[in-house]
Amino acid sequence: MGKHIIDAHTHLWLKQDTWVDGRRILTLRDGRSIFMDEEVQMLPPFMTDGVNSAEVLLSNMNYAQVGAAVVVQEVIDGNQNGYLTQVQRQYPDRFFCMAMAWSTAEAQMALQSGLKGVAIPGHRMKENLLTLMPMFKFMEEHDMVLSMCLADDGRQISQMREVVEECPRLRVAIGHFGMPTTASFEQQVKLALAGPNVMIESGGITWLYNVEFYPYPTAVRSIRQAADWVGWNRLMWGSDYPRTITAITYRMSYDFITKSRELGDEEKALFLGGNARRFYGFKDLPELPYVKNMSE
Repeated sequence: MGKHIIDAHTHLWLKQDTWVDGRRILTLRDGRSIFMDEEVQMLPPFMTDGVNSAEVLLSNMNYAQVGAAVVVQEVIDGNQNGYLTQVQRQYPDRFFCMAMAWSTAEAQMALQSGLKGVAIPGHRMKENLLTLMPMFKFMEEHDMVLSMCLADDGRQISQMREVVEECPRLRVAIGHFGMPTTASFEQQVKLALAGPNVMIESGGITWLYNVEFYPYPTAVRSIRQAADWVGWNRLMWGSDYPRTITAITYRMSYDFITKSRELGDEEKALFLGGNARRFYGFKDLPELPYVKNMSE
């Protein structure tokens, strides 16, 4: 398998404190948050202060031998541009941090601050994606990456295809693996065929198959199906850390791939890091030797 593992979909925040569609999202204690007016376990319970920091993620990455991570944003976490600017400056070789931006001016500010892309939770949008076309063209011109999660009802797929056609040099990563548990899966994945710089990343796939649970055999088959549609060179692993590790460990979010007998070593290497290293331009990744557990 490949030498370096790269996580293409993570989240960081100092505190959740926002409203979405009139409903509250707020960090509590013991890893819990108010989420859409309901108390949920947002983080593992040992993250008692509710701070989802770069340092805790780095500790998880070092333990799980993950060389680098892409940090995206979601409106449910509030705008984290200020914190992610600090993270990008402090750990430039380990993180590729995305801004939250909704206009060309905001994307320009993000670029000037050192953030390397824009994450759009399209599934939260009521507006047409094409209203953001001026920003997408600015991003294409300045080689910023677009992370895009789409609604699972298919309504945004044609809009996204038009964005890709209008901005062929724009690097686009479609998140949540194209929602493989929904009817829009094939169409979302095949957006990777619409342009030369479109990738599909699997952030959230363990959440989508949570009912099945580890080692996620149907998720593995969905990954192989996506590869049959668009090729292994268009697919990337993402964990959707930290929300997914309330149910599993961080290492488990990828080792169901490494342990699968349905995938070959070269396929695993591309999916778990090779493609992301090329797409995001990661260099100088650290050597992370395996450290055995005390219980082994």
